[in-house]
Amino acid sequence: MRDDELKLTAGTIILAGLLLVVSSPSRAENTLETPEFWLESGKNSIKAAERLHPKGHHAKNVILFVGDGMGISTITAARIFEGQSKPNNRGGEENSLSFEQLPYLALSKTYSVNQQTPDSAPTMTAMITGVKTNDGELSVGMEVARQEKNADVINANKVKTLLEQAEEKGLSTGIVSTARITHATPAACYAHTSERDWESDVQMPADATVRDIAMQLVDFSYGNGLEVALGGGRSMFLPDTANDPEDAGKFGGRKDGLDLTQQWLGKYSKSAYVYDKAGFDAVDPKHTNHLLGLFERSHMEYEHDRHNDTGGEPSLTEMTEKAIDILSKNKKGYVLMVEAGRIDHAHHAGNAYRALKETVELSNAVRKALEKTNDRDTLIIVTADHSHTFTIAGYPQRGNPILGLVKEPGKSVFATDKSGMHYTTLGYTNGPGYRGPNARPDLTAVDTAHPDFLQEAAIPMNSETHAAEDVAIFAAGPKAHLFHGVQEQSYIYQVMAKALGFRAGQ
Repeated sequence: MRDDELKLTAGTIILAGLLLVVSSPSRAENTLETPEFWLESGKNSIKAAERLHPKGHHAKNVILFVGDGMGISTITAARIFEGQSKPNNRGGEENSLSFEQLPYLALSKTYSVNQQTPDSAPTMTAMITGVKTNDGELSVGMEVARQEKNADVINANKVKTLLEQAEEKGLSTGIVSTARITHATPAACYAHTSERDWESDVQMPADATVRDIAMQLVDFSYGNGLEVALGGGRSMFLPDTANDPEDAGKFGGRKDGLDLTQQWLGKYSKSAYVYDKAGFDAVDPKHTNHLLGLFERSHMEYEHDRHNDTGGEPSLTEMTEKAIDILSKNKKGYVLMVEAGRIDHAHHAGNAYRALKETVELSNAVRKALEKTNDRDTLIIVTADHSHTFTIAGYPQRGNPILGLVKEPGKSVFATDKSGMHYTTLGYTNGPGYRGPNARPDLTAVDTAHPDFLQEAAIPMNSETHAAEDVAIFAAGPKAHLFHGVQEQSYIYQVMAKALGFRAGQ
């Protein structure tokens, strides 16, 4: 995801006038971590590993969680960020996010057919179809040229998604995202197109015969259609003559006059369309078979800002819970994709606080899914589509605030760089937080933990970029043991299909 996704800019950098939190969080004395402590900890880990027994039978359900842009450095920093918010922590480093406790782990190679560092379109295509493709393209083979307008070409080269296979076999399906549900990651689950930006008719070339992404969601013709679609992107579904139901003075975005929310309601019995928290809360899963929720004109609010939303928004955890409640009514099972889309957007903005807050909320959503399912019949996978140029550097002491300035063990003052200036633990290789080659600010009196602070970047960019290193895959449930070693990102699809008893690509 790219510059057009940003709500934070370099103009929001906090440079002065705020108090810096310099003390470490309260924590137990490190004397508790004696040699005996670590040896016993290691023995317990061995015992836990020896108790693992692969579940080789088929899964009834699959839930794929995607932390968009959630590289390994993001997971590490979010682990400490959450840990330091807990009472009696030993520094935060010992904390674990919910999905870090899943028993099986692998690494995923994220490159696309034509780029070392990918975007979200080909990476999600790889995960949901088993086929790698070119950047910017959704669930089509690499033979398709980007922005190919001919629907016949697209149809001849489209690759079947796991959700399409699931619907054909009578399972229920759902997508949940904090981004627009027409955005690349969720769209790859149900749409086939040569251009990820063709989200509504407004973005389409006049002579294109390919349908826009929002239209493909409503027209999804496999099985009995998607049961759940929750996220942002309301303007992609409403005509430009319709008043937005939440934002006064705003209108829908479609030029073709179509109201796709009404088409959704007309297409499905026992269906619902909601746009705010009150409507969402009122939905009874027992009496709702098809739920469309569009909670923002564009992307949903960041978790940090959600409480300020005009109409109110459900959290990622709440959307995940309601999706499971609706989908689990199907005795044949379900496939659900849940995306924490705004991790990526915060990183693009160079804003570590919001990226970490979004990651912790993803952890909360995974925890809720684990509570509501059973690993005997449900395969849960947590991964990322790509990484970011997000770094954790310096030699901060144990328990040093993860968003703070670096203070080394035994030192009473903050560490300095070559020019004598203080620096933060977290930073970016590139992005909007660049301060200039010879103009690093004095951060002594700056609250670097403020939600609007932009971490420094080495290279000036309007939008920080993705990174190309491998990302992690965490898994539990039937066939989860198949995740091992370093795999192509497309392997994730293979494990999901194997777990469900599907023939790959069919």
